Amino acid sequence: MTSQPRTIVIDTPPTPNGNLHVGHLAGPFIGADVHARYLRATGRPVLYSSGTDESQTYVLSSARKAGTTPERLSGDSWSAIRETLRLMGISLDGFAPYDDRYRATVLDFVRPLYEAGKFRLRTVRLPYSERLGEFLVEGLVCGDCPICLSESRGGLCETCGHPNNYDELIDARSTADPTDVLTVREAEILVFPMEEYREQLEAYYRERLSGFRPHMAQLIRELFARPLPDLPVTYPLSWGIAAPFAQTPGQVVNAWVEGIPAVMYTTAYAAEQLGERPEGPTDELWRAERGNRLVYFIGFDNIWFWGLTHLALIMAHEGRYIVPDAMVVNEFYELENEKFSTSRGHVLYCDELLAEVPRDFVRYYLALANPENQRTNFSRAALTKVVEQRLAAPWRRLAAGLERAAEAVGTGVLPVSAAARERAAIVLERFALCYELEGYSPTRAADLIAVQLERLARWCDRLGEGVDGPDRERLGDLFLEVKVLIAAASPILVDLAEAAAERGGFDGLMTAEAFRVSEVKPFELPSLG
Repeated sequence: MTSQPRTIVIDTPPTPNGNLHVGHLAGPFIGADVHARYLRATGRPVLYSSGTDESQTYVLSSARKAGTTPERLSGDSWSAIRETLRLMGISLDGFAPYDDRYRATVLDFVRPLYEAGKFRLRTVRLPYSERLGEFLVEGLVCGDCPICLSESRGGLCETCGHPNNYDELIDARSTADPTDVLTVREAEILVFPMEEYREQLEAYYRERLSGFRPHMAQLIRELFARPLPDLPVTYPLSWGIAAPFAQTPGQVVNAWVEGIPAVMYTTAYAAEQLGERPEGPTDELWRAERGNRLVYFIGFDNIWFWGLTHLALIMAHEGRYIVPDAMVVNEFYELENEKFSTSRGHVLYCDELLAEVPRDFVRYYLALANPENQRTNFSRAALTKVVEQRLAAPWRRLAAGLERAAEAVGTGVLPVSAAARERAAIVLERFALCYELEGYSPTRAADLIAVQLERLARWCDRLGEGVDGPDRERLGDLFLEVKVLIAAASPILVDLAEAAAERGGFDGLMTAEAFRVSEVKPFELPSLG
């Protein structure tokens, strides 16, 4: 296995309670994929992985609603999710299975913390279904959030991002059967005392908070303004990984505690898919001494868990592991100005959309309308209009102009001027500002593609029907700048990049050095979509 440090890109594992819809892809997956592709195109080592979050109670609640078993639902969903990610061109180095090695990695992560006395035994009050004879937590229960009064599931409010534990929901009710009258019963569980890690967490965010998107920064400040609630480590449930602790017999590990060891496992799995053989345990690439960088791509509703509880769990291992260098957070994505809702049938699955719309068009629109700082909206009519006006139509003009140019000059090489090389460097620099984490924005990158495409299309428009005189002398510049645009767009327009590579219009790199050339060979521009 290579010892060269790399960027570990983590896309929070989706819950396998169904296939991925457009809202799922528009946030973390598109964001993570574009950044990972950019890193590769600039020659930087990257390892991008994901898997599924099978232990979530949402799998159990969804299975009950669908009249199937959670095992069957999660297995079918894992296969469907993996296929959807492939169809969308998400460039994962590995999509890990939920298997015995996954479960062993989770237990290897929590056992040392338990043995070191990092967990506490607490008696808590939990919603209870007398009819079913079981406790209802997390995705099994809903009610009103005690912080913002919006409807919320147990454990976390998606609207305000604040956690709610135990019996804190107002008017708690079953998600599977709202008519079920719930009571409250006491249970003795293990918890992780988050407040004990306040000082370390505040120190981490003091150095980084100004670099996060505004809504995340606001939520972090809100969370630190209150006592940090305990994180449940075990629950008295039947679904999940059996907890190996003598103090909590018959309980399972809280699915949210699995997050970090889960992605340690997906990282190791991805490395193996690249042909690497681990030199140590599953968590090897996360060891601090390896010096790797770590980047999360998460939704706003995951900040409490990934931005605080998981970070504290890493810290509890006392320097053993790396901490994230950055967390890129997105807001929610709506469908035709309404929230995605599988239960109401208000949903658009990615595989259905891709059966009708070319993949690059979908990726471009999801990047352009990315919910970076506020809720944004998917509209089929808008997709058609925006893609045609900003991408497809100017591309056809550009392709027609380049075809005339290629016919005029034949197959020989063309000189490139110093001015064109300077413009190429300017374009790459502008795109780098969108792709680098300091100002990461797929939306601005997609907009920049349209701006530069229109500029080059106007250049081709001016060529007219003939290519001679000064126009002929500048054709090398035109071909070079088209190659630069294809390279800069390659993290988003993946099929275009692949087709251009076959025609000599893209060599896989988008570095300034790759375009410091004195001549260029004409090439046929591929169709888009």
